[in-house]
Amino acid sequence: MKKIGIIIIMVCILSGSCSKAVEQTDNRWSATADGMVQALIQNFWGDSFKDTPSRYYFNYQSQMAYMTTEHYWPQAHAMDVIIDAYLRTGDKKYLDFYSKWWIGAPKYNPSGREEDPWWNVYVDDMEWIVLTQLRMYETTSDRMYLQKAKQMFEQWIWPTWGPEDEAPWYGGITWKVDVEKSKNACSNGPAAIIAARLSQFSKTMNEDSQAKDYLDKAQQIYSWLRKTLFNEQTGAVSDNIGQNGKINPAVYTYNQGTFIGAAHELYKLTGDRQYLNDAVKASYYVIRDMSNHGGALSDATHGDGGLFHGIFFRYFVRLINEEALDKVIRKEFHDYLTGLATIMVEQGLNHQTMLYGGSWHKALGNDEIANLTPQLSGCMLMEAMCVMKAVE
Repeated sequence: MKKIGIIIIMVCILSGSCSKAVEQTDNRWSATADGMVQALIQNFWGDSFKDTPSRYYFNYQSQMAYMTTEHYWPQAHAMDVIIDAYLRTGDKKYLDFYSKWWIGAPKYNPSGREEDPWWNVYVDDMEWIVLTQLRMYETTSDRMYLQKAKQMFEQWIWPTWGPEDEAPWYGGITWKVDVEKSKNACSNGPAAIIAARLSQFSKTMNEDSQAKDYLDKAQQIYSWLRKTLFNEQTGAVSDNIGQNGKINPAVYTYNQGTFIGAAHELYKLTGDRQYLNDAVKASYYVIRDMSNHGGALSDATHGDGGLFHGIFFRYFVRLINEEALDKVIRKEFHDYLTGLATIMVEQGLNHQTMLYGGSWHKALGNDEIANLTPQLSGCMLMEAMCVMKAVE
């Protein structure tokens, strides 16, 4: 962060224009985002390799080192990065991925049902897919994406809610369909976001009764999540209430992120500032209690955990851009995210390969195999920097 500050000051002195300095800094993030999304496509998109044409699926490692199709949920986040790139650049080449991914994601889904290849035994995996489908609809207005998202939510996700009178769970969206009594933050935060967005879409289409129904569901899920897994004093979101009825107190950045995202969506729909206050508290927990790795979050170099920070970045930056938020808080959040991005770009990113291995302070070697999930988190951090608004 200090180096970027020095650059801005020097450009201001030499040019007499701080706006130009800000523009140069923004260009840096955009150029890095471009490089990283191209590296994502070249190293992980299966169709990029001559030996695997029409493999419309993101590989789990670079250099075709690990061709498993067991990991369904990263496909949603990889497609989200493609959507980010399209929104940022307007380049229609990214639209080519929409139809291909629409074929490949269900085709390689490891547990799809005959009646619905998008179905998965993990409810949260389906939720990530639905969130991506909603973004595909937002960016194309193609109702096919919206209808599929609605169908999956109504047929496969919402029915796992409850029972509401069963102690000690009293509701909650199930994490995995064959583990009914595990109610996790990772299945409830995204579900609340889905319901909130479906409510907004329905409202835009003047489908008022449906909008209210989705809003009721979003509030119901969020209220359960807040009451059951959120610590009002610290802002921590516990991982789950398990089959044994006990709270697992483990805290992960992606659960913080979707709690923030759900709270923010509900604030936008209702204007209730309690939602905004909750989102701020959850954000401060990440900044003050989880960022103790040389000023950064923990290293996350592989596996599911490699994606956790990226999900936090996606929802955190939307909160930063919320103009109803106190400017002092927004500035603190803005500076924190800028600090993380600076560490990653200056220390953790290989600028020749544009691959990020998930270690903040050490870049991958040119010949090292890279993992998909940390590359996605790095891409999401850069895309967040490109959309983050200045706080004046």
